[in-house]
Amino acid sequence: MSESSEPFWGWPGWKHLRFAWLVSLAGLLWFLLIYGGADVLTAHRDFRVRVYLDAELNIPFVPEAAIIYMSIYPLFIAAPFILRKRQEFLALAMALNLAILIAGICFLLFPAQLAFPPPKDFGKFPNLYHFADRLSLTYNLVPSLHVALSTICIAVYSGRTTAVWKILLWIWAVAIAMSTLLIHKHHVLDVITGFMLAWLAFMFFSHCRNWERRN
Repeated sequence: MSESSEPFWGWPGWKHLRFAWLVSLAGLLWFLLIYGGADVLTAHRDFRVRVYLDAELNIPFVPEAAIIYMSIYPLFIAAPFILRKRQEFLALAMALNLAILIAGICFLLFPAQLAFPPPKDFGKFPNLYHFADRLSLTYNLVPSLHVALSTICIAVYSGRTTAVWKILLWIWAVAIAMSTLLIHKHHVLDVITGFMLAWLAFMFFSHCRNWERRN
């Protein structure tokens, strides 16, 4: 059983949706400032940190994995329909924004660049791959914010559902993490540190939620 007696999914009402849209818009602007800003600053620096092992260059390129890679966005869209209380939604938004801030600091401290050669075959869905490629920018590798943000959402959502759905959600989280490697957008260290960042942000979410319950 989930920790909540409420249904996992439900209509939150227009008032909550308007609140969620405003909070999400602020979060998007925060993301563009930190993520985009770090990439621009790194582009003007010569220093790079090696974040990969030579063996990683043998990871196969599977451009079709961009479908799984892009499945992070339904996780964001689902948030107000799963977290139908304003305090819980706000706690998740704060956790995501904290992860973005920490990642941005790391991007500047450990400027990196992908070691994979540019792909020549973009698979069956070239437009989708190119879209994912543009969104990921160039230099923001350690930690993988794609892994961190998707894992934070899944960690929060999995606490509200049954054991079977928990397993499916975590399979989804692992699949998204693997997709970052298969489309050659990240290295293994990026994925590991992305999970670590997600754990830290989830602890922050839990603290916010527990504090709200006590008050």
